[in-house]
Amino acid sequence: MAFQITSPEFTEGQPIPAKYTCEGENISHALAWADVPPKTLSFVLINDDPDCSGDPWVHWLIYNIPSASRGLPESVPPKEDLPDGTLQGTNSFEKVGYGGPCPPTGTHRYFFKLYALDQLLPLPPRATRTQLDTAMKGHILGQAQLMGTYRKKAR
Repeated sequence: MAFQITSPEFTEGQPIPAKYTCEGENISHALAWADVPPKTLSFVLINDDPDCSGDPWVHWLIYNIPSASRGLPESVPPKEDLPDGTLQGTNSFEKVGYGGPCPPTGTHRYFFKLYALDQLLPLPPRATRTQLDTAMKGHILGQAQLMGTYRKKAR
């Protein structure tokens, strides 16, 4: 089987429950992955929205996830560094950790891109998307992706 990422909260192309958005508790949902490439030493997760104007809006950057990990629990705390050595970067809200879907208009797509790497990234906490992309170059063993959608409720 191919490297894959899933969530118990929604399936590919389906709506992300409001609980995990700016209209709900704004916490991260659980994620799981399987069929990890051999020789993986760490994981990076990038969650972004390409449907906003300009560059994709980054909702979550989490990296140096240990190779033994096979997922993330619900409600990962918004801390720079987690007890297992995982680090979190700065999102487009200029905060550390997860920032849920909050589209200004219409339905947006939210991509959860998981990368298996052959190393830990030599980055400090609060790294930016650009720093992550640069540090990952030449070290990606595999990529898996999950896409969910969200549209704010009519007011």
